[in-house]
Amino acid sequence: MITKRISSETIRSNLRRKVEAKNPIMIASAGSGLVAKILEREGIDCINTFSGARLRSNGMGTMSMMWPILDSNKQTLDYTREDVMPALSGKAFVCACLNANDPLKDMRMILEDCMRMGVNAVSNIGPSISYVDKDSEIFQVLTSAGITLQNEIDMLVLAREMGMVTVGLAFTKEDGIALAEQAQPDIFCYHAGTTKGGLTGYDNGTTIQETAAESEDVYQAIRKVSPDSILVGHGAAMETPEDAQYMLEHTSGHGFWTGSSTERLPIERAVTAAASEFRSLGFQKVVKND
Repeated sequence: MITKRISSETIRSNLRRKVEAKNPIMIASAGSGLVAKILEREGIDCINTFSGARLRSNGMGTMSMMWPILDSNKQTLDYTREDVMPALSGKAFVCACLNANDPLKDMRMILEDCMRMGVNAVSNIGPSISYVDKDSEIFQVLTSAGITLQNEIDMLVLAREMGMVTVGLAFTKEDGIALAEQAQPDIFCYHAGTTKGGLTGYDNGTTIQETAAESEDVYQAIRKVSPDSILVGHGAAMETPEDAQYMLEHTSGHGFWTGSSTERLPIERAVTAAASEFRSLGFQKVVKND
């Protein structure tokens, strides 16, 4: 098996070509090689890998990655190398979502490992301190222990210096501005909240109209500090293709990032329907002739 690789220069030129042609950029998460292969076949630009996607594919919620039960970076790199990269033909590029706050890892070495396996794009959401509410005590405890957004920004800055494509992600306008201003990411994604729907989704009541308005407000702020960044949206009420279309029509962004919407939710629906249909089968009654 020889895995096809895509250079950073090719990735950037392909993305810019789509933006100039006004074709939406689409990023999608994959927790398995099968999902990655299907996503690439359907024309997804970027397939991102992270520990939450792997856990999600095993039936747990994405946020289970926040609990300290695993080495997030090892999980991500292992399944990216063994499951996802061999499944792809080289049409879509892979972005590894890393934990920049791992106190036992030198992020330069992690980035070098990514590049060795042919992954030339990284993001800061594997997991991110931004998942934790800033007004909570746990956030204060974590930051006092050195778990900070700045570490994530520094990783993106280093990745860019190493020639990698960077995908910066933030949950608030304040964090987005800080990240975009310092890291100048190739792609900036505004995470509006956990995607609702399905067995493990979370619905905080936000509407697609509110998701779009909030995202646009952040986009405008990011443009002022990083005008060349490609802007994409993710999460909250953006659950269906119709929701994503609404985002495209009501924001000035360049595309969207899907997770559960193109992985967990479709699998839940398809397997449920197929299993139900098979389960409804029965033996036909045999009529005996006298």
